[in-house]
Amino acid sequence: MIPHLFKLIWNKKKAHALLIVEIWASFMVLFGLATLVVVNVGNYTEPLGFRYENVWAIGLKANQDTTEIADKLQRVQQRLKAYPEVESVSRMGSNFPFSANQTNNGIEYKKRKVLADFYTTDENFAKTLDIPVSEGHWYRNADSVGKYTPVIINQKAREGLFGDENPLGKIIGERFRVVGVIDNFKAKGEFMTNKPAVFELAKANATWIDTMLIKVKPGTDATFEAKVVKDIASMVTGWSVEVDYLTDSRKNQHNLVLVPIIIALIVSGFLLINVALGLFGVLNLSIAKRRGEIGLRRALGATGNGISTQFIGEIWVLATFAMLIGLLFAAQFPLLNVFDLQASIYVIAILIAVAIIYGIVTLCALFPSRQAAMIQPAVALHEE
Repeated sequence: MIPHLFKLIWNKKKAHALLIVEIWASFMVLFGLATLVVVNVGNYTEPLGFRYENVWAIGLKANQDTTEIADKLQRVQQRLKAYPEVESVSRMGSNFPFSANQTNNGIEYKKRKVLADFYTTDENFAKTLDIPVSEGHWYRNADSVGKYTPVIINQKAREGLFGDENPLGKIIGERFRVVGVIDNFKAKGEFMTNKPAVFELAKANATWIDTMLIKVKPGTDATFEAKVVKDIASMVTGWSVEVDYLTDSRKNQHNLVLVPIIIALIVSGFLLINVALGLFGVLNLSIAKRRGEIGLRRALGATGNGISTQFIGEIWVLATFAMLIGLLFAAQFPLLNVFDLQASIYVIAILIAVAIIYGIVTLCALFPSRQAAMIQPAVALHEE
């Protein structure tokens, strides 16, 4: 019966051309959307690598002030440490976790190159964000001896640069010495791909390291924030002070990912509804035109279930033709390594798109096929 259905649809391919194009377009849209969802779900299941709860980022800008910038930053850091509400303080660049800022650069070891995100922080960064060190130790000021700057790398950078080789003590680039390794560090949130990261020990006299990360005790509210801003403003007159809660910044990063996905879901939903309505109408029209054929089949002994199965089978074959064309396009993505994603992601997305298309066409065919099954042979032949 299956070869017969394929032959039947193939002989009517011109009549079904528009419907095939619609199903193909729906498949491609679903494939793209499913790929996006699978990637983000996979990213979300990976550990973030640090804790952001009760951590604030205080951004300091000297504006027109140009005198003793480094000393003033150090005094502000010491003042923050003196508050009983503060558990830990770390000084770093402006690309703090969940911020919109990003710094990356290429790094090399024995002709192996990776593009890594760079973070310049002090020795208290891991303590403030509760970052576990899997190999070696987090750098200390005492590690800053000689011409090499101590750095920490994450597991992704370790794999790209060293493979199975022990990275501790190795020199990467021209001026960095690896003293420790951490696991994940997804600075832009759970939906971010875990990318190579390098953490460089900040110099105390650096004037551009002007962000203070403070970990406050649970329950600390906006009253303390106002007090901190007022105290800092009195210490460094003319400077601008901006406080960001990492919990709020995390939500902003999530919105940047989720809003486009939601919009794509809505657009895809409207497209699929239009295709489903068109398919439903075509099937009803087909049944109306084939009442004589259906009556003759029933008169020759075909059962109602057999008639229903044939109509569902025809629409499945039609969907299969459309998706075979779609698979030719979708298969190019893993073969050409488009977007640098794993082939398994594309395979899962293809399976999801195929399942949804078959589900939609089956639902659209159920009611018309039941109507066809209920046609009585005497009535149909009499009308004919």
